[in-house]
Amino acid sequence: MRSPAVILLSGGLDSTTTLAEARAAGHELNALTIVYGQRHAVEVEAARRVARAFAVACHIELPIDLRAFGGSALTAPLDLPRDRDLDAMTTAGIPSTYVPARNTVFLSLALAWAETLGAYDIYIGVNCLDYSGYPDCRPEFIEAFQNLANLATAAGVEGRGRFVVHAPLLRLDKAQIIRRGIELGVDYSLTHSCYDPDAAGTACGRCDSCRLRLDGFTRAGVPDPAPYQTRLSV
Repeated sequence: MRSPAVILLSGGLDSTTTLAEARAAGHELNALTIVYGQRHAVEVEAARRVARAFAVACHIELPIDLRAFGGSALTAPLDLPRDRDLDAMTTAGIPSTYVPARNTVFLSLALAWAETLGAYDIYIGVNCLDYSGYPDCRPEFIEAFQNLANLATAAGVEGRGRFVVHAPLLRLDKAQIIRRGIELGVDYSLTHSCYDPDAAGTACGRCDSCRLRLDGFTRAGVPDPAPYQTRLSV
């Protein structure tokens, strides 16, 4: 019998590759998509496509409306960074697209579901190399949350099992992530990465997420199957 795992699935490139890693590890796949009031529903639709393609055991879409707090260009009417060069993304400080405590909230919800399922493996697609400088994408954060998971749950305290937070992409750059995903059979045409798509769901090509994705595909030597409104050089 396969051991169950909970995988945070946004519908993006990284979370889909992480889902593929959990499948390769032999887990029963339980995907959790948080509908948090983000700027658009396109990535939720992508998460549905991915979950169907992977034939997950269960896919929960959980509404938690972080627009009540705001504080991010993804949950409030703030300007999105556009057309930034890649160096600026890692040297210009934490961008306006950072959603306060998002990964802490998401992992807490994944932990609650995992404890209910009797699952001790939680997967998240964070990355500390090709990213926009978010503090909750760092190794220190993953380690700290894993420690918390084993202190703050009945399963951990009673010794029924030890929770492990898997971040298999943590120290890979985008090109390495894409190459690994292709090895694992990921169809990246199912995924969506853009922060600001148009009404048809076409990626802008100008936000940080688009530019990191495009650069990753370029460096991996693989065509990006996503449609773009604009493809700027990276």
